[in-house]
Amino acid sequence: MTRLLLLAAALALSGCGLAKSVAVDALGYNEAELPDANVRADLAYLPSGDPKHRLNLFLPLPDSVRSERWPVVLFVHGGGWTEGDRDFTFGGEDLYGNVGRFFAGHGIGTAVISYRLLPAVDWQAQVADVAAALAFVQDTVATLGGDPASVVLMGHSAGAQLAAHVVFDPDVREAAGAAPACGLVSVSGAALDLIDPATWATGTEFDYYSVRFSPERERIAEPPAEPFDWQVEASPVSYATPDDPPVLIVYSPGESALFRTQAEALARALAAAGVPHETATMPALNHEAGVFNLSHPDRVVGPETLRFVRGLDC
Repeated sequence: MTRLLLLAAALALSGCGLAKSVAVDALGYNEAELPDANVRADLAYLPSGDPKHRLNLFLPLPDSVRSERWPVVLFVHGGGWTEGDRDFTFGGEDLYGNVGRFFAGHGIGTAVISYRLLPAVDWQAQVADVAAALAFVQDTVATLGGDPASVVLMGHSAGAQLAAHVVFDPDVREAAGAAPACGLVSVSGAALDLIDPATWATGTEFDYYSVRFSPERERIAEPPAEPFDWQVEASPVSYATPDDPPVLIVYSPGESALFRTQAEALARALAAAGVPHETATMPALNHEAGVFNLSHPDRVVGPETLRFVRGLDC
């Protein structure tokens, strides 16, 4: 996300509000509308008192496609596991809040969550946070008109890895008291498969991941001939089984080759496990600019996710 700010700094920080607006619009932002009465902000999904253990819930408008109980998207933000928040803003716009407004405006309830960040906690604690948020949403939405069996996890970048872990690993769900999810939308996911040779062949830096996922947070320059245990444990593909729900995989050709190879690695693992899945590509200048596409009505991610979620039968 820091690189995104640098990308647009020359224009967005040049002085006036108009310049900021132009920069945001140029990157593909399209503001979605939703009445304030349809937003429940800062709901605690765990009683810890930690501000990261909170989510914003966006209640849907009536939708002709789904007249009964509405499905739910639980959105997990990216940020390299070390930064980000449900209330992230850029150019005066709340980008993740817009994801909630977009889907809710199309009849799908949306929970946009925060979770604790590295290095204050380890990656396993982050997965546990997402699982706890899933359990909270499943326990809460029925009283509001939602369908607890129709919760789809959606994550961008690092958030896709965390969401996939919760979807594929029954142990983390059981520990949190969560039921299985109805589906997964992985957008520009990273660390989905930390063993994949094609990923390291792109020049992706192994030490970026070793300091995040190895037990001692070591800086290891090159992947080993035989994978470390943590590479297997941190890779969501390690947990895929035929019991997993359908998956939508999205990436952009404008991103680093890392994200294409990780999307392909995920698709191969799901095919091998017999999990229904499909892949779509989105237009984006780079990985960070893809955030602006998440809630755009004609930039692939939004329409494809709407179609995917509406087509699920859970």
